[in-house]
Amino acid sequence: MESQAVNALQLGATAANELSMWALFMRADIVVKVVMLLLLMASFWCWAIIFEKIIRINRVRKQAEKFEHEFWSGGSLEALYDRIGAAPDHPMAVLFAAAMREWRRSAERGLVRGDGMVASLQTRIQQVMRITIDRELERLERYLGFLATVGSTGPFVGLFGTVWGIMNSFQSIAASKNTSLAVVAPGIAEALFATALGLVAAIPAVVAYNKFSNDMQHYGTRLEGFAGEFGAILSRQLDEEAT
Repeated sequence: MESQAVNALQLGATAANELSMWALFMRADIVVKVVMLLLLMASFWCWAIIFEKIIRINRVRKQAEKFEHEFWSGGSLEALYDRIGAAPDHPMAVLFAAAMREWRRSAERGLVRGDGMVASLQTRIQQVMRITIDRELERLERYLGFLATVGSTGPFVGLFGTVWGIMNSFQSIAASKNTSLAVVAPGIAEALFATALGLVAAIPAVVAYNKFSNDMQHYGTRLEGFAGEFGAILSRQLDEEAT
């Protein structure tokens, strides 16, 4: 009885080793191996993007809060521009610097006199801020397309590996003419492993893409609100100088 129990334990350990992730990968067909490697690399790259975006979004939020506090503190806008205009390091500062740069260029050329000149300058400043917002949001959204691609195609790539692996398993079963579970299980397990990897890559990518897209939308609304308020301030100053 003891020898039978020992044999059973040894068989169980052997089966567990044969169904380990590494064993499933090493036994898989070359096509399934390629699929698994692609999904693993996609998963690692997705997590790298996720961590980078979390850090980046949190940083620009804090920088925006600090900048808005300085902007509305009642100090001189010219002094604020002189301090950050040469090297703005976050989107809201870049937006402010772009508008102030256009303001100063027009003032130096004497283009802020007369109703026609004022209206033209206001239009140019609004256009500059609109272009700046689009450019900065595009930079923040970099690599989000990769998350969307992995999230939508990852399960299908894994399914392709599974179908290919099951086809090979059935061929092996037909060749050996043995339909016992010990023969069928390893091939089915390695085939399903590809689908599991596809889901492991796709699920975090989809969740992260939806979250970051929502964050980008809120931050874009914040930039547009700041641009509208700043544009109103510049418009009042232009009207005062024109009268």
